[in-house]
Amino acid sequence: MIKNFIINNSISLVNKTNKYNSIELEEIKYGLESIYLAITKVVVILFISACIGLFKEAVLFLLIFNLVRATAFGLHASKSIWCWISSSISFLLIPFICKNVTFSATFYIVTSIITMIIFLLYAPADTVKRPLINKKKRMLYKLLSIITASIFISLIFIIDNFLIKNMLIFALILESILILPITYKIFKLPYRNYLNYKL
Repeated sequence: MIKNFIINNSISLVNKTNKYNSIELEEIKYGLESIYLAITKVVVILFISACIGLFKEAVLFLLIFNLVRATAFGLHASKSIWCWISSSISFLLIPFICKNVTFSATFYIVTSIITMIIFLLYAPADTVKRPLINKKKRMLYKLLSIITASIFISLIFIIDNFLIKNMLIFALILESILILPITYKIFKLPYRNYLNYKL
């Protein structure tokens, strides 16, 4: 399998230059697998988006969403297949909606308030494989997440371009869903994993 070939050879190369213990090698392997999955997923999704005339919108939404995802984090699919399905829906269906549907001012106002409350309460949300153990870092990520969400909301009411407005609000909606405790519960994944560690 191409994935295993690339990852195993990369680990062998890394281990030749610096000797790592088994735990460190597992962490490196996890990181390489995440990078591989992210790259292949983005390439496939952008290829499909180009075929259906949504390339520009898909790229734009990916960029906007990852700005808020970078500090608020949130749920990751436990299986590769679920990651592919959720990513395909998120980065193909949402850009299609953003491009073709207009929303009322009430929708933007209500949704902005709800998503901001969710960010205030639940951002950032960690995972089992990436627990946010350091309290200072958690507080920093929370602050950065709230600042990013505030900028997005401000832009929604400043910018006159409905596509950009939709992209911003749907990025907030999607990220809000991914950091909600109930979403973790639905997918049977542990929430606030940092509580399992004693400092």
